[in-house]
Amino acid sequence: MCGRYSLSKSKIELEERFQAEMLTDFNPRYNIAPTQLVPVITSDSPKGFSFFYWGITPEFGRNKPVSQKLINARAESVHQKASFKNSFKRRRCIIPADGFYEWKRLGKKTTIPHRFTLENDALFSFAGIWDEYETVDGENQHTFLILTTEPNQLVSDVHDRMPVILDKNSEKKWLDTYSSEEELIELMHPYPSDRMISYPVSPLVNSVKNDSPALIRKTSPIDQHGNYTLFG
Repeated sequence: MCGRYSLSKSKIELEERFQAEMLTDFNPRYNIAPTQLVPVITSDSPKGFSFFYWGITPEFGRNKPVSQKLINARAESVHQKASFKNSFKRRRCIIPADGFYEWKRLGKKTTIPHRFTLENDALFSFAGIWDEYETVDGENQHTFLILTTEPNQLVSDVHDRMPVILDKNSEKKWLDTYSSEEELIELMHPYPSDRMISYPVSPLVNSVKNDSPALIRKTSPIDQHGNYTLFG
C-alpha cells in the first residue's frame, strides 16, 4: 500500500525533470495524503501538469464517503479487473514524487514511519491510472490512484507492498498511447533496492495536518520513552 508521499521539490525542478509546463503555482509538499489535489502528468497531455484528486471512487459507489475511495490498485491485476482495465488502456498517468512513507510495526502498539527515496534524493514518479466522473453537483472531477507491486528487499522489511516506481525511460513508455499491454506489464516490477534508501522520520507525519520540511528529516531510533531526535 502507498498512503502517503512527498514532493518537496520546486516548480522549476519539476518542470525541468519532467519536461512539462505547470500553469499554476506550486508549493513543495511533505505529507501528501489521499483526497488531496496534486500534480500528475497524463497520457492525454504529456507536456503539461494536471492537478487531480488522489482517490478514485468506484463506479458502484459514487456517493461513498472519502474513507472508501480507492487510492491504490494491484499492478498484477489492474489490466484484468473490469473497474480498472479501461483506464489502464486509455487513462494512464505518472505521479511525480521524491519519496513515500510506510510504517514499520514494533510490537502491538508502536509503529515507526519510514521514508523511502532514491539514493540521490532525485525526483521520480509512480505509475498510476486516472478517471473522470460527474459529481452530484454536476461538476467533472478528475481523480487518480497509484499502482502497487511486490516489495523489493528494502521495502519488505517494513511493508508487503510498494508503489510502482518509474524511471525516465519507463515514464515515456507508460505515457505512450501506442505501448502494448505486454510492454506496460513489463514496467510494473519492484524498483531495485540498491538504488533506494530508507530512514525513520518523525511521527508528526502521522497527521495529515502536518506538512513541513521537518517531516522528511531523518530521526534517531525511537528510545524507551517513545521519543525521536531529528537530525539536520
